[in-house]
Amino acid sequence: MSASARFGSRLAEGLLDVTDDPAALDSTGFWAVCQNFEGGLVCARFAAVREQAAPPARPGAWPGPAPEAWDTSLGHRSYTEGVRAIQDRIAAGEVYQVNLCRLLTAPLPPQADLGDLAALLDRGNPAPYACLIRLPAHGVEVACASPELFLHRSGREVVSGPIKGTGRSVSALTAKDRAENVMIVDLVRNDLGRVCEPGSVTVPELCAVQRHPGLVHLVSTVRGQLCAGAGWPELLAAAFPPGSVSGAPKSRALRLIRALEPVPRGPYCGGIGWVDADRRRGELAVGIRTFRADRSTARLCFGTGAGITWGSDPEREWRETELKASRLLAVASGTYEPSGGSAA
Repeated sequence: MSASARFGSRLAEGLLDVTDDPAALDSTGFWAVCQNFEGGLVCARFAAVREQAAPPARPGAWPGPAPEAWDTSLGHRSYTEGVRAIQDRIAAGEVYQVNLCRLLTAPLPPQADLGDLAALLDRGNPAPYACLIRLPAHGVEVACASPELFLHRSGREVVSGPIKGTGRSVSALTAKDRAENVMIVDLVRNDLGRVCEPGSVTVPELCAVQRHPGLVHLVSTVRGQLCAGAGWPELLAAAFPPGSVSGAPKSRALRLIRALEPVPRGPYCGGIGWVDADRRRGELAVGIRTFRADRSTARLCFGTGAGITWGSDPEREWRETELKASRLLAVASGTYEPSGGSAA
């Protein structure tokens, strides 16, 4: 399997070099970027980039795991206990919100190619920031169907699109969802304010409803102008990890996440996307709705989570993690059935 990256209809091939230095993203060339939630960064520069339609799914090509083969790092009891533990910390005044996640894993056959899974995701769960990055020699193989914008940069303009608030329909969204979104928007404003010109950070859209396959989200837009001399190293240092999948205050939320989540998230909840250094443009998604191939353990990994506040109901938060995962796990396991068709 050769190294490549696909972002929508943009295909990058011909691997030139790989680095963990974010300053490279301000140099030259086209880069695929994958940053783990824990901070590990892989930037891969490619020689050739062209427009090419994503290949269609090949019947029977993806050897998906059986639906019952998925294990979870936090079961129902552990997860709901984690929600209550976070609420105790909120009551003590330590945090306002924490994103609590669990990692799902299933056996991955050696011959499985995430390109085949990505093709199924394009059909069964199309997403605005869908991508596929394959760097097998560097331990990076991800198929992402993220609906959430982490950072879009064009010159000095930076935009983030945090998602908070999830339901099966608009009527299922609650006051808690809106309050959570506003809280994270404030966090993102503060993050960008650390590297943007004073007074330039604005919120042109707050708590807009976006519809995605099987669910709806509340999405806001935060925009700012980078300070002179600030580039990708400064921007990532200020904004990473994404506020919507960590919590507020971020440093305290991250400490709680490390205490409550038994395994690292990896690319899930990290930053995944591309940077065109020559044109000073780039777009990183929040690495949600993301599958990762872990060849060292022969496992397929997928994460799901929910934002916990004082107003959270532990059972509802557990159900939210199931809602976010259900459609994508069905696609990966071959049990998702598009309307009017057979199982993908």
